[in-house]
Amino acid sequence: MVRSKPTLVTAMRLLDQLHFNGQLFLRHRVRTVLLLLAVGLGVASVIMLTSLGEGARRYVDREFSALGNQLLIILPGRKETTGGAPPIYGAAPRDLTLEDARALERLPAIRAVAPVIAGTAPVTRGSRSREVIVLGSTSAIFQVRKMDVAQGKILPERARSEALAVCVLGSKLKRELFGNRRAIGEWVRAGDRRMRVIGVLEERGESLGLDLRDMIIVPVRTAEQMFNSPGLFRVLLELDANADFDRVEERVRGVIRERHEGEDDVTLISQDSMLAAFNNILTTLTLAIAAIAAVSLLVAGILIMNISLISVSQRRREIGLLKALGGSSRQVRQLFLGESLLLVSLGSVAGVVVAWGAVLIVARLWPVFPLAPPWWSVPAAVATALLSGLVFSLIPARRAAALDPVLAMRGQNL
Repeated sequence: MVRSKPTLVTAMRLLDQLHFNGQLFLRHRVRTVLLLLAVGLGVASVIMLTSLGEGARRYVDREFSALGNQLLIILPGRKETTGGAPPIYGAAPRDLTLEDARALERLPAIRAVAPVIAGTAPVTRGSRSREVIVLGSTSAIFQVRKMDVAQGKILPERARSEALAVCVLGSKLKRELFGNRRAIGEWVRAGDRRMRVIGVLEERGESLGLDLRDMIIVPVRTAEQMFNSPGLFRVLLELDANADFDRVEERVRGVIRERHEGEDDVTLISQDSMLAAFNNILTTLTLAIAAIAAVSLLVAGILIMNISLISVSQRRREIGLLKALGGSSRQVRQLFLGESLLLVSLGSVAGVVVAWGAVLIVARLWPVFPLAPPWWSVPAAVATALLSGLVFSLIPARRAAALDPVLAMRGQNL
């Protein structure tokens, strides 16, 4: 029974302080609402902004996952020798060619090889015309990029070696050119060539920044003639499920060296390395956004300090009476610190509720983007708010604790 008394006394004092602070908040409603609003907006901004960064990271992760787990990309040019990013449109010391791609098909552990030539050209039907991305490839591109057609069929096997006058349209491009009418079997003009539509891609949206709905896929030999470019934009390799990336990469480099007179003049990028790079960038960006948003909590802390200083000035007689009745400087200091922390706690709860509500609303209105706060955002925002409230309320609390009871009851300062 003796041990339980201090705990009971502490609980009573805590309840007394909470009751006292509650009466104080009701007496100064405008001040209380302003402080709760400042803290709540700060906490909500941290959670909502970090949700954007986390949503971007999840979006990139989902886009890469849609391509499968065993993807290897070959680009012309070697990053280490050029001192910059790999060239995009064939400014490498030696171009990647269709013959290079065919040589890679003979390697074990490679399931599919998709050579790609990329460019832009106007696609016209009648009086309707659109400037779109043109991808020249083979039927393997549909397997490697996990694409399928909603109508018609994909490029035939002959497209690997012949400049066929056929094409597959993206769903948006089909609607723009044909409306609700059937497009299969109709003719369009891409650049200076007439092509027969043999397929329409299924509705899928963007993939790694490429809008699959607004593009046209043609045979790789046809694209080679359209853009007068014997060099490939890149080569996509789909590996077997249990393939060893390091071993396959070494064999690919060996084939390229053999065909390029001993020069290792390509850059190989695996899906995992791209995903890791994007994750690192987006994680750093999320942390930077969180740090910027946390500045609003510091502003809220300064507001708490200023209003608390004004409160000390206005409550000098009350503080003097407390000290005259036996209250110690420590208790007065604790009273002001408790008031500040209680305000910050209530504001933090309101901010968390508002942020989660906003995230859920945006996620429902825009389901394509997986908006979600990272696991650390809520505790980090609340902890920053509490620390800011504690630090910035120390000066007013110390000033209140240092008041002389007699002078304070007279309404005078030290």
